Amino acid sequence: MLETFETTLLLMALGYLSGTWLGALTVCRLAGLGDPRLSGSCNPGFSNVLRLYGAEPALATLLVDVIKGMPVLWLASWLALPPWAQGGVGFAVLLGHSYPVWHAWRGGRAVASAFGVLLMLTPPVAICCALVWSLLALNGRTSALASLTSAALAPLLTLWLVPAYSEMVIIFTLLVFTRHALYLRRWPGAR
Repeated sequence: MLETFETTLLLMALGYLSGTWLGALTVCRLAGLGDPRLSGSCNPGFSNVLRLYGAEPALATLLVDVIKGMPVLWLASWLALPPWAQGGVGFAVLLGHSYPVWHAWRGGRAVASAFGVLLMLTPPVAICCALVWSLLALNGRTSALASLTSAALAPLLTLWLVPAYSEMVIIFTLLVFTRHALYLRRWPGAR
């Protein structure tokens, strides 16, 4: 048990570090675009990059934020860590994205990163949540509402489809809700 705990802590540290890689900053720098934290909603994520710079940089941002935690989560799975430990590694990825030490603790809202974590831990839940998000975002044109609805649905789907991960997915959801609440309170025209 002690060895599992130590391995989990090490992988959580790696997960946090991988989470601190903010895709929006890398993509915008490489494309010669402005820092998305200084315009629009000031959020370094898919929606703000889409609004500011269009579909191509936004999709590249989404891709980076989805895949950045996958290697460390794959390692946790390969080491056959129990669900609570794999969930802890996933949570560390989300914390890194939301509160990156390198960027004065100012990160994103963790929706794309949460999708990547769920894709590794609970693929059917991730796919269902992505479908719900897509339907709501495309029809309602409000990514914040789509994100919150998908996040609220994730624990219920996990309890039904992959119950071993349900406690951790509840924690993921609480983080996403907290990040959105802080964002929505600060930005009245939030999308």
